[in-house]
Amino acid sequence: MEENKTNEALVPETIEAETATVAPAETTEETAAPEVSESVNDAEENLKPMATAEDEVTVLVLPDTKQGVIERLREIAQTGGNVARGELEALKQVYYRLHNAEAAAARDAFVAAGGAIEEYVPEPDMDESSFKAEMALIRELRAKALEAAEQEKQNNLSRKLEIIEAIKAAAVSPDEADKQYDTIKALQNEWKEIKNVPAERATELWKNYQLYVEQFYDQLRLGHEMRAYDFKKNLEIKTHLCEAAEKLADVEDVISAFHQLQKLHQEYRETGPVAKELREEIWARFKEASTAVNKRHQAHFEALKAAEEENLAKKTALCEKVEALAATEAATYGDWEKMTKEVIETQYEWKTIGFTPKKMNAKIFERFRVACDLFFQKKTEYFKSTREALSANLAAKNALCEQAEALKESTDWVSTTNKLVALQKEWKNIGPVPHKASEVVWKRFNSACNYFFDKKNEATASQRQEEDANLIKKEGIIEALKQLLENPEGDVLAKVRELQAAWNEVGHVPFRKKEKIYRRYREVCDKLYDGLHAKADRRRMENFKKSVGEKGGSELQRERNRLMNAYEAKRQEIQTYETNLTFLNAKSKSGNSLLGELAKKVDRLKEELAQIAEKVQAVNEQLKAEKE
Repeated sequence: MEENKTNEALVPETIEAETATVAPAETTEETAAPEVSESVNDAEENLKPMATAEDEVTVLVLPDTKQGVIERLREIAQTGGNVARGELEALKQVYYRLHNAEAAAARDAFVAAGGAIEEYVPEPDMDESSFKAEMALIRELRAKALEAAEQEKQNNLSRKLEIIEAIKAAAVSPDEADKQYDTIKALQNEWKEIKNVPAERATELWKNYQLYVEQFYDQLRLGHEMRAYDFKKNLEIKTHLCEAAEKLADVEDVISAFHQLQKLHQEYRETGPVAKELREEIWARFKEASTAVNKRHQAHFEALKAAEEENLAKKTALCEKVEALAATEAATYGDWEKMTKEVIETQYEWKTIGFTPKKMNAKIFERFRVACDLFFQKKTEYFKSTREALSANLAAKNALCEQAEALKESTDWVSTTNKLVALQKEWKNIGPVPHKASEVVWKRFNSACNYFFDKKNEATASQRQEEDANLIKKEGIIEALKQLLENPEGDVLAKVRELQAAWNEVGHVPFRKKEKIYRRYREVCDKLYDGLHAKADRRRMENFKKSVGEKGGSELQRERNRLMNAYEAKRQEIQTYETNLTFLNAKSKSGNSLLGELAKKVDRLKEELAQIAEKVQAVNEQLKAEKE
């Protein structure tokens, strides 16, 4: 009788090292990849999909209306909330994309009807409460399903502990083992049918089960011949499993390969033992194949995590930018419009950035939303508070227009010039006017001033001839500088300085062309100096790369750390200057000069920042080369 029983027995094997590579097979729960989700329009929702890995590749057919989205959510709720991974997030994004499109259309219609955009108040979305209610119901259903799954694991744990105790009791003596053979076989089959248990108990549970099953079969005193047969059969199975695991290293889909490996581990554990002298060898082969798959799986998610951290840094920078704009006290309508454009551009940039770490998704979006809301709130308050002031400024500027128009026919060149210049200064001191009237009133005032000065210029033709001659001289100097730019031969710096000295010796040019020709002169000088600086910078960069190539190991890492610290310090300095620029309002020549100097300073700092980044890249390439 004992011999017949041994033909059916699944002779267990004590596997001491199998738990080191992957999660215990008894759990049957595939190690879940970290989820990356972002809801730009509704960060308060953060629902985890309950679908399997196979569902993740399903092509979603999404509704194209808000009501369609709500109906789909109701269908999901009626089925218990179990949907493919990512469908809830996709439905949420579709709903708020449609919601935002409707809001934008309503706003545009309001503006087209003659309303001011800052006065627009959006109508409440009557469907949003139904949408959020369905989302909340689904979240509750999914939470209950998760609770039920956890309870099932506890029940499975309890039953497996009972099975272990039953096997333990049957293994106390050979007679008892013989009597309980059929019962133990049934318990073994039941053990295989029981799936999920708490992961923290799985390894211990399996070891105890394996121990007492092995003790039971030892009590049956299996014959050497039958045991050898079983060992051979099990070796064939485990060899096949090793070959299958080794092929997984070439599977392109890392996630799929990892899931397949989990199933192979489950089958490996359920397969009986092999000959004692071959146990370590076959397990080492299977473990080595598993390690290769696990390393690819880990590297995949480490890369994903790094990308998410980078996205978080980008979004944090955008938050800081909008927060700085929201903290800026703009003094003019133009300033507000400029900052509004920056905020809108920042919002578009936000949408192009990928996911952040899940725990930060809602927080970073809420920070960005609050900053944007604060900015537009302050803008609305500004326009409400300045409406009367704008009207008063318009009246004052109209009065100046009348004075200028009264003076434009005067032939008292000196006196009238002084009066018009005084009116122009007074004009600059008057604040902004309503946007619609700004260009009209300016053209009126400027036309009156230009009319007088054109008449004055006609009366002072001789002076204009001299100024025209000076203009020709300065154009000649500009052409000489351009030739140096195209053919930088000899001592370029000395030639540039010589031409600059000649420029300074030339007298006045026609007033209306003064700014234009100076800009041309400044541009070609800047290009020459930029070229000279670029050559010097390139020589320094080449010397740096050469020195980097001579370094190695820890010295390279220290150099990289120093450069990254310098990069961050330079970036902070640029941000400080750019913030300061938003607070400045040039109302004088000195103010214009200060703004220009600060802008040039920022440009120089950005060039230095780019040079540091290039050095970091050179160090990274050298580090990479050393590793290879």
